[in-house]
Amino acid sequence: MTNHVISAQKMNNIKPKKKVLLVINCLQGGGAERVVLTLGQGFFELGYDVHILRFKPLMQYDTNPNLNYHVLKFKPYKLIPGKERRDKIFASVVDKYVTNYIGHFDMILSNLDRADSILSYSKLPNIFYVIHNTVSLLYKFHKNNIATQLKSRMAEIYAKHPCICVSVGAEQDFIKSFGHITPTTAIYNPIDKESIQKQADAFVPEYQNYIIHVGSFKDAKRHDVLVKAYAQTDQSMPLILLGQGKHKSEIEQLVTELNLANKVLFLGFRDNPFPYIKHAQFKILTSNWEGFALVIAEALVLGTPVISTNCPSGPSELLPQNNLMPMDDVEAIADKMKQAMINPQQFKAPFDENLLPVKIAKQYDTFMESIK
Repeated sequence: MTNHVISAQKMNNIKPKKKVLLVINCLQGGGAERVVLTLGQGFFELGYDVHILRFKPLMQYDTNPNLNYHVLKFKPYKLIPGKERRDKIFASVVDKYVTNYIGHFDMILSNLDRADSILSYSKLPNIFYVIHNTVSLLYKFHKNNIATQLKSRMAEIYAKHPCICVSVGAEQDFIKSFGHITPTTAIYNPIDKESIQKQADAFVPEYQNYIIHVGSFKDAKRHDVLVKAYAQTDQSMPLILLGQGKHKSEIEQLVTELNLANKVLFLGFRDNPFPYIKHAQFKILTSNWEGFALVIAEALVLGTPVISTNCPSGPSELLPQNNLMPMDDVEAIADKMKQAMINPQQFKAPFDENLLPVKIAKQYDTFMESIK
């Protein structure tokens, strides 16, 4: 048998790489955006050909050379009247672009509501939604008629494709909200341990012996509860707040009213929060809801003790019971803070190596194969 015939046989036996497409509105800040990039790296390590499609050119993260990036601008289509009509037309543009320029995918992962709505009209195969939040709380389904209409519209969207929820609590909430409208599973967010540890060593913060909170000033995070609880401690450790958001000015006013201006430090958004997390005495989370609570897992990577409210999804799946506090309970949160200020190490918890990107990507792969 000639050499070229043998080579041809070998080539025929090589399985083509699986391909995954991760779709998201943009890559500007945010936990879900960071998760998309980390998960993309996990798929790459698993042997996938990885593509990321976004609808805005905005990019706040370093470009990973192992991933292929695509931008299909949604902005020109905003002139089309009617949200559903607009999304339907843009979905056909997405389908054409993917088919002509990228090709067939074994898995297409839609992330967050903008991508979810558009891909609900897509004719492409193998689409999965990634549910990043506790939807009933994020969208306040219990509030009013508008919320009821939104819930109905979301059920219509999510019934079209299987859903992957980022925590067990998020999956339970999804099923409670919509029923068994589609196959679901819970797969945690991936954590790039090596990258986080490297970024944490970039510099040493000028502050010492402090408490850290990282998160946007939005409804879910309950900075008001955090500041009120902190006011009931002896404030022997300063409280550093990293983040921006709509409630920031209100929290600044609350800090002033409670005479904490010299104790609570607002450092704004930081591209690299990890040195601050690494050198903190402990990290605190006072949220009323989370999807997965990415910041908890990241703190555990760095060996930083964590205390958190026991909100419906995320914290209880990452932390021991002793590290958890009831939501909205200022006195209970203050008491836990006092304990942590005396002995932070009692709230140290191990990092779960099953959260590494390649292991999480493998779970996605397994789920995809299970419903074919």
